[in-house]
Amino acid sequence: MGVSVGAEVVRVAGADEVGRGALAGPVYAAAVIFPPGRKMRGLDDSKKLTADAREELVPKIQARAIAWAIASASLEEIERLNILHASLLAMRRAVEALGVAPALLRVDGVHKPAVTCAVEAIVGGDGKVPAIMAASVLAKVARDAEMRRLELEHPGYGFAVHKGYATPQHLAALRERGPCAIHRRYFEPVLQMSLALGMTNDECRMSNEDSDSPEHSTFDIRHSTLE
Repeated sequence: MGVSVGAEVVRVAGADEVGRGALAGPVYAAAVIFPPGRKMRGLDDSKKLTADAREELVPKIQARAIAWAIASASLEEIERLNILHASLLAMRRAVEALGVAPALLRVDGVHKPAVTCAVEAIVGGDGKVPAIMAASVLAKVARDAEMRRLELEHPGYGFAVHKGYATPQHLAALRERGPCAIHRRYFEPVLQMSLALGMTNDECRMSNEDSDSPEHSTFDIRHSTLE
């Protein structure tokens, strides 16, 4: 996407995050720059699309974008920074990974990541701005895939289905099994389940540190730029 200023076209990126409200797993973000005036049939806020529709859009977004990038913030970063700042960190990583420096970044909501370009925060932007919509789709598909992978490492919680959100199935599994290594142990439902089971924060921390999963100490970045 671009904004015309005189004869010059200013590159505008859109960014969005996914997973901020989940009880487990990383938070993901993506950033996208589209060519000026390009429209994509079927593109919408990722929350309004089916899983199949999102999957179909990913290669179309990647093919049409001038640049796109997907990044994440880890469980350890979520717990160290808090979820808001970890989400903004993931967005910053995505923007920095674009390979093309935008002059303006548009983001959904009211909070702005710390990037070097100007930032415009738009409430409901994931339903208004195509580049933000595209970013929400890329981030959602990438995070869903990661949660399906984490289900294999931590079976029994249903991560492949609910993606870490507080569904009745997830809360029931928490009550029965207690938190696992990828749960956000300071989030209220997880903390309450830990206390009910007699687990201290130190015990939860030891569970995370003893896990074979690298999730709590690593983050993900993927990107592409048209030459």
